[in-house]
Amino acid sequence: MKINWETGVVVGVIGFMGFVLCLLFAMNTDKVFMNDLVTYKNHKQELEYKQQIKAANNSSKLEENMKVLKTNEGFQINSPSRFSTKNIKGKVFLYRPSNKQLDFEIPISLFNTHVLVPKKMLLDGR
Repeated sequence: MKINWETGVVVGVIGFMGFVLCLLFAMNTDKVFMNDLVTYKNHKQELEYKQQIKAANNSSKLEENMKVLKTNEGFQINSPSRFSTKNIKGKVFLYRPSNKQLDFEIPISLFNTHVLVPKKMLLDGR
């Protein structure tokens, strides 16, 4: 069977279009390519971001900063020693950019001047 050049061009274009359509279908349905950068709660997130900026400015005025240490038990977050443990309230939020199912938060309950995030709750990654 002899194939002329017109048939080769048509087969090549159809093959390329099929490849592009398969690629588009895979990109839209595969969870590996999902990304959650879009949000519909812009105003709420902007207010939360302003609170984070205010908190960062307040923390820069401290004489002694908070320290995060990696220990054998996990991550230890130390608050300044001059703070009273009764006045410290909040949550520690651990964010994983690559997988939002691995995000979690721990309420701060201080008996001493530090919070410990257990190693069993942490997974290796970036």
